[in-house]
Order: sequence, then structure tokens, then C-alpha cells
Amino acid sequence: MNPFYLVCIAFGLSLDAFAVSLTSGTIIRELRFSHGLRMSVFFGAFQMLMPILGWAAGTVFADSISGYDHWIAFALLAFVGGRMVWEGLPFKKESSDTDYCNPATHDCRHLPTLLMLSLATSLDAMAVGLTFAMIRVAILLPSLAIGVITFFVSLSGYFLGKKIGEKINVELDIVGGLVLIAIGVKILLEHLLS
Repeated sequence: MNPFYLVCIAFGLSLDAFAVSLTSGTIIRELRFSHGLRMSVFFGAFQMLMPILGWAAGTVFADSISGYDHWIAFALLAFVGGRMVWEGLPFKKESSDTDYCNPATHDCRHLPTLLMLSLATSLDAMAVGLTFAMIRVAILLPSLAIGVITFFVSLSGYFLGKKIGEKINVELDIVGGLVLIAIGVKILLEHLLS
């Protein structure tokens, strides 16, 4: 495969992870470098593994996976984004001190949420792996390139988000949740309108 095309594919696949990293870095004031690094490792690892899974599935499952992968991505991002919006509402913030709700369940520091975000942002990579299987492209080098580029793109999103978050002095949970929902809608519309 042409290296230029491979890099373009990898950057294209990494944009959703970049947006999530950017949003997390912006809205979560307590997000440390270790959180950004862990988020980038998860996003990169999922983006590396999903093409391999798609490639292994080959043409046998191509039709059934492509029929609903966009719905899964939309549902996961809408769920996580919806929780962020809910937690960011003023009445929810006022009552969070007195109830048992754990505010960490809506951000990337919470492992189940990080896993859902990693899966949601990497489902397109599985479709790319299926495509590679159909055109008989070896998968190891492309999947490694996709994973490494996603790692660095996500990490840059984290750093950029932290810089933006330092300059903006308002709570952005609702905005961040709406961004995640918008990413899910974008994934859904790209598949429905293509």
C-alpha cells in the first residue's frame, strides 16, 4: 500500500480520538498528563487492534458489520456525551455533593468510560480492516501505523485541550458532552448518507 495513502487513512481515523482528547483536556480541570497518556494509549491500541479484527473477519462478516457499526459508535458516544451533559446541568452540580453519584463516571479517567470511548472512536478502523482484507493488503504495517499516529494525534489533542481549558474559565461539561454527541451523529450521518 502507498505510504502516503496509509498516513492519510491513519490521520482520518484518528480525528475522532483527537476530538475526544481535545474535549477531555478542555473540560476536565484535574486531568493530569498521566490521564492524557493513558487515554492516548487506549485510543492508539484500539485503533491498532480494530483493523486487525476487521481484517480477520474478512469478507464473511463485511455486510453484517458495516450495517450497524455506525449505530454502535453513535450509541456509545451519545451515551457518554449524554452523561456529560446531565452531569453539567446546574441542578445536577448543586446536588452532586449530597448524592451518591460518582462524577468520575462521565470522563476519561473512569476506565469503563474510557473503554467505551476507545471502542466508539475505533469502529471505523474495523471497517478499514475489512476493506484491507477485501483488497488483499497485509494488515500488520497499516494497523501499526494507524495505532501510532492515533496515539500521537490523541496526545496532541490532550495538550491542546489543556491549553484551551486554562484560558477558558467556565464549566464546559455540557459543551464537551454535546461535542461527543455531535461526533456520534457525524459518524452516523456519514454512513447513512454514503
